[in-house]
Amino acid sequence: MRIHLFRAAAALTVAVLAAGQLPATAAAGTSTARPAVAMTADGAVRGATAGGVDRFLGLPYAAPPVRDLRFRPPQPARAWRGVREATTQGPACLQFQPGGVRETQATSEDCLYLDLYRPHGARPGARLPVTLWIHGGAYTQGSGVIYGGQTLAARTNSIVVSINYRLGALGYLALDQLDAENRATGSGNWALLDQIAALRWVRTNVAAFGGDARNVTVAGQSAGGTSVCTLLASPAAAGLFHRAAIQSAFCEVGERPLAEAQSQGVDFAQAAGCTDASNRLACLRNAWGPNLVAAFQRVRTAGPVVGTPALPRRSAAAISAGTWNKVPVIVGATAHEGRLFLALTPNITAADYQNWLRTTFGEQAGEVAALYPLSDYPAPFYAQAQALGDRMVYCAADRTANLLARQTDVHRYEFDDPHSPTLYGAQPPGIDMSSAHSAELAYLFDFTVGDRPVPASSRRLADQMKRYWGSFAKDADPNDRGLPRWPDYRRTAQTLILRPTGPVLSTAVSQNHHCGFWADQPHPS
Repeated sequence: MRIHLFRAAAALTVAVLAAGQLPATAAAGTSTARPAVAMTADGAVRGATAGGVDRFLGLPYAAPPVRDLRFRPPQPARAWRGVREATTQGPACLQFQPGGVRETQATSEDCLYLDLYRPHGARPGARLPVTLWIHGGAYTQGSGVIYGGQTLAARTNSIVVSINYRLGALGYLALDQLDAENRATGSGNWALLDQIAALRWVRTNVAAFGGDARNVTVAGQSAGGTSVCTLLASPAAAGLFHRAAIQSAFCEVGERPLAEAQSQGVDFAQAAGCTDASNRLACLRNAWGPNLVAAFQRVRTAGPVVGTPALPRRSAAAISAGTWNKVPVIVGATAHEGRLFLALTPNITAADYQNWLRTTFGEQAGEVAALYPLSDYPAPFYAQAQALGDRMVYCAADRTANLLARQTDVHRYEFDDPHSPTLYGAQPPGIDMSSAHSAELAYLFDFTVGDRPVPASSRRLADQMKRYWGSFAKDADPNDRGLPRWPDYRRTAQTLILRPTGPVLSTAVSQNHHCGFWADQPHPS
């Protein structure tokens, strides 16, 4: 059975995000400074100012995708008269994995909103670099509202935009009837089209906030990082961004062939009670949202669909063929990706580990055991987590870095902080969860689901990372005065290992994670 990308993490995130997100009103903040006002193509908006940053929250970048607009490409937002208040975040998109946001955070199908952060007082014509952030969550959960960009914007003198996009079946349902309705885009990639619509909103409106529409970086982590891969491959995204960052993700698998997605779509419709093919679309569009979520638990249909006008071929294939939106890229992963995926089973025994090896790898179990021997780890949990994380994420990101480096400039990193916080709720007693999947996010964003703040000993690293990413967004070169040198991986094969004691360069990360071995193994997604 094919396992969806990062599905192992999704079950954990049920507990993680449910416990950790701040209410939207708390994220907005207040200030006695003069209100920040900007004029968009749809009307004027008034944000809030705090900490030297203007925050414009809950800006609609497309019309609500509800009723007749459900399972259709995003449509333009409706213009308004007067000044729209932009001090409260919009709702998260309907979650298809329970607990994807905190209970106090509203969720809705009316969710195509973005948050924009800029240095206070930035004026039209300032031409500041722009970063658009795409959240992760296995294509089923999460929200852009948990990624505050105020500190990154202030520290790097840039614009930071964080977006929502449709999730689960609402974001990825494919049916032949939907293809017939939408010949220009095909079906199954509603979320990809949302992301493209957000980029188009940026192109049209960001100059009004002081940003440069000709200098946009699209960045994402986990499923957000694979979304960046699909944007690299999508003809519809051409010219909308100029750099990219792919974090703990890869351009290899997880994209579904159209026929497979359509078959899943029919099964999903039947699970939702829409069994009459002649009335299937009307039935699905009139279905109660929670009923669609319930049907999704029986028939999962999520992830980009290949073989459509929006995504003609797999992202890796498009890159290999040179038919992609060629831009410089940051690519990287955390040192211990798999710890997050196994945080719900921290107390496995040596026998459990051996059984997992036999069940997962069959005749090759001995080879994997030799690469990850129990004697090298303080407990069986760490051996299994390292093998799983290297296989699922790290070495797939390694292959993506090498694939991209054949055609463009690549800056590669590994995040390795033994004191890093983890997602809130993902800290089993007595288990070292440092540098797990998602650990780097708190170093780049005002991340509201960390289990604790970035420790004092790591704050310099957090500042360095913001400056690296901000410098890359500025001119495709992450290097800046006072930062340890980060050379181009394409020319040097060097990876920058991000550590609180100071970043160091290495040419051995692939060997350290046994990527030569994993290159010959099928990926579990």
